[in-house]
Amino acid sequence: MDLRALRYFIAVFETGSISAASKACFIAQPSISSSLQQLETSLGKALFVRHARGVMATEAGEQLYPVAKQLLGQANAIRDMFKQSGSKQPFKLGLTKGLGVARMSNLLKQFTTANENMELTLVPTDDVCDARIINKAELKDNELFFSMWQENFSLAIPVNHPLSLKKHITLQNLENMPFIQRTPCEAWDKLKTKLNEQGILLDIRAKIQTIEYAVGLVKAGVGCALIPDYSEIDSNEELVFRYIENVELTRHIGLAYEQESLFVTSFIQILENQAFNA
Repeated sequence: MDLRALRYFIAVFETGSISAASKACFIAQPSISSSLQQLETSLGKALFVRHARGVMATEAGEQLYPVAKQLLGQANAIRDMFKQSGSKQPFKLGLTKGLGVARMSNLLKQFTTANENMELTLVPTDDVCDARIINKAELKDNELFFSMWQENFSLAIPVNHPLSLKKHITLQNLENMPFIQRTPCEAWDKLKTKLNEQGILLDIRAKIQTIEYAVGLVKAGVGCALIPDYSEIDSNEELVFRYIENVELTRHIGLAYEQESLFVTSFIQILENQAFNA
């Protein structure tokens, strides 16, 4: 019995679709479909019924699921039993600020799962490290760069603030606006230059470093703040987000490294699989 096929079967059973299982397993959909077909052929039973919104387990699939879970659990236990202790290889990954807890936690989970012999240490980007996740503006001359994502910055506004009613925000609208300054932040540096050019002053109410604190202060009504666009923040119903007209506030995030290693290659493969399944 192919343990990999059972792993894919369990993923499809639990997610209810081959596309969702593909994302969960970081494997292309055709590979999962092929493995399921081979498993069904070897058992002589159909395990799923396909429909427009995904798949539904057959009676044979329902019977196989608990047995497959138990078998994979035992296989993992055997592997762990004989795993060599103290054989992990260190890998230091520098992280720039404001990447987003949820999406980075998901990426790092995939990374550590794919490299069980790795001892991962997260450090600031100015520490000595094997690779860095940075804004492209921080790239050094001796580093290579693998693009991860590009995102805009928008103004996070409390939902009860008068500016939340405006569809379009201009620099002039920011005059004397209560503001939470987050540094280091490349978008803030660009905005400050534009404001200085036009003689516009903000009412700085707080100076902080993390996005999480900035969001908390905006929600509390202390002021507005520049926040990078990503889903774990954009879905917050207590905030309204507006772009500032005629000011390009963007950043390009990627993996920077001086030389390719097994762990760097593994991380790049994970990023490529995510792009494939997006």
